[in-house]
Amino acid sequence: MELEVIKKEKFSILKLSGDVDLYSSPQVRKKILSLITKSNKNLLVDLAEVTYMDSSGVATLVEALQLTNKNSGTLRLYSLRDAIKDVFELSRLDKVFNIYENEEQAFEGM
Repeated sequence: MELEVIKKEKFSILKLSGDVDLYSSPQVRKKILSLITKSNKNLLVDLAEVTYMDSSGVATLVEALQLTNKNSGTLRLYSLRDAIKDVFELSRLDKVFNIYENEEQAFEGM
């Protein structure tokens, strides 16, 4: 799993690639917490290159959503592959998260 952070004026973009699972989710969690607790409360998460996500990866994103909501921020997910999108739909989390088809849509209104 790889992480890349792009910082913009009003938000940060976290690009994930590979598997987000029990072994890599602590690293993702640590990075998300460091991004959200700074002055930038808004986070876009690019999941285009995520090939697998288990429940620990989903739990990490749920925690990130709770933290951004608590800090009056925004968390948006975008570019989910079909397999990852299915995980969110089966757990009905697609109704909880702001999920966008692509980067351009996710940026609108930020």
